[in-house]
Amino acid sequence: MAEPSAFPGFAQWKTAACEPLTGDASVRKYFRLRGEQQTAILMDASQVPDSVAPFIRIASQLRKIGLSAPKLYLQDKAKSLLLLEDFGDDTFAKLLKQPESAEKLFTLATDVLIALHRQPQAAPEKLRAYHPEKMLEDIELFVQWRTPNVTALEKEDFRAAWRAVLPQAHHVPSSLLLRDYHVANLMLLPDRDGIRQVGLLDFQDAYRGPVTYDLVSLLEDARRDVPEALQKKLLVRYLAAFPALDREIFETSLAILAAQRHTRVLGIFERLARHEGKLDYRRLHSPRVERLLQKALRHPMLADVKNWMDRHAITE
Repeated sequence: MAEPSAFPGFAQWKTAACEPLTGDASVRKYFRLRGEQQTAILMDASQVPDSVAPFIRIASQLRKIGLSAPKLYLQDKAKSLLLLEDFGDDTFAKLLKQPESAEKLFTLATDVLIALHRQPQAAPEKLRAYHPEKMLEDIELFVQWRTPNVTALEKEDFRAAWRAVLPQAHHVPSSLLLRDYHVANLMLLPDRDGIRQVGLLDFQDAYRGPVTYDLVSLLEDARRDVPEALQKKLLVRYLAAFPALDREIFETSLAILAAQRHTRVLGIFERLARHEGKLDYRRLHSPRVERLLQKALRHPMLADVKNWMDRHAITE
């Protein structure tokens, strides 16, 4: 990782103190630089350099449509380093340690999605689509790591079951899909107004895709329990903002994408445990994600997927 002095265009950072920030499952690394008059976040994406351009593009788009994404102060293209606006330390995940704040924070987060999905031009031009085949490709990880002993024919059955249902999730409107929209990636910015109080992070993997995906990501969080009553209240709030949405089609899309996302996350947690020795994700969170997956699989549209999971992957 480069020292602050590697940024010759910003004299105030040459002597800045550099503090590493706690990481997560990402291979990106983050550091807080403390200069004489301000702080900034240094993002080291040297292990995933292809993520830099999408991050900059989506951040610019989010700010353009009135949402809060970090400003870019400086970029070192050769080293895949970005110097970004510092949103502080108040992630929604941290603030949710005070249970009384849950409804306020989740309501704010839902209102961001409502505002985002109301904008026809929310997704940048020519942004890649999160189409059914890409969704299926993402959950192949589950078969690779969670059920490595299934036969080639059983793998084909897995693909066939998902190919039959994933297109049904796309019968709702499409918008900018941030993909990892959950409370660990949301910051409270109390000095701003309205939905701009929500600082957005970790959106470099964005797509154009069904509006239901980010709702699932927010309300069925892999790392924490969201009370069912609050989930229902927020879904009612979202649907009230879009009265033209067909409720049955919306709920079908929500269930399919919940199952898809939870299957993908279980594959990721298994890979982190087996391949990288990061056991806490599987130990602490996989049981919750399994329960969420089982809940989603109760939808009649997912009967064939449920049968496959019951036979090969999930035990009651």
